[in-house]
Amino acid sequence: MDLRLQETRAIVTGGSSGLGLAVARGLVAEGARVALVARDESKLEAAAEAIRATLADPTQVLTVPADTTEDAAVRKMVDRVVSAWGGVDVLVNAAAQPAFAATPPPLEETKDADLVTDFDTKVLGYLRCARAVAPHMKKQGWGRIVNISGLNARRTGSITGTIRNVSVAALTANLADELGPHGIGVTVVHPALVETERTAQLVEKRMAAEGLTEEEVRAGLGATASLRRMMTSAEVADVIVFLCSPRAVAVTGDAVSVSGGNRGVIHY
Repeated sequence: MDLRLQETRAIVTGGSSGLGLAVARGLVAEGARVALVARDESKLEAAAEAIRATLADPTQVLTVPADTTEDAAVRKMVDRVVSAWGGVDVLVNAAAQPAFAATPPPLEETKDADLVTDFDTKVLGYLRCARAVAPHMKKQGWGRIVNISGLNARRTGSITGTIRNVSVAALTANLADELGPHGIGVTVVHPALVETERTAQLVEKRMAAEGLTEEEVRAGLGATASLRRMMTSAEVADVIVFLCSPRAVAVTGDAVSVSGGNRGVIHY
């Protein structure tokens, strides 16, 4: 299937590693031009060079260091992409602290600052980026925004994780309603724990803390999935790349679970 992404102009935040980088690779493979956005400039350049090494045209990938918690930085980032390519067709919001970076604290140890930081990065960060690209998408009458959230939106167990992810879903539905008449689709993707370069560290920590083998830890991490394993970043990125395409015109405002199946949950 031709996803009709050839020569489209995409921005991927959180694009220097993990799922964001996997999405960028997938978009580039479909012929899109991709601007990688992250705070760490050296890490960003290394990620871009790895992609450029596979391309006939290295200008297909642009790097724009930016902190999405700063509105001025976000607007400057979008202006740079528009200046380089004349517009923006696709935004993938993936800049956020991974949900498994630390064990969620109990209620009595949960600090206001933890939620504020999570909310500022993931929810307001996504809002800032969408707000900055929307005028350009409206002008051309077409666009796609995909917000990466997570299954904490449908599970208990992390107060800050659930609040931020439910908020991203609410933001998505509101943006879809407002921007839909302008030809702009907005969706939210809920991955479970995804196999990325960070996963090996998580596995090692749990092996040491719980005295389990690597196989036992990995089985536990994938136990909530119907497929009984974690999805790879490339597998999740395949779905996201489709949602970025004109082929996904009928999907907007809704949440798409990309988890290999969410055992024990009926969502309708």
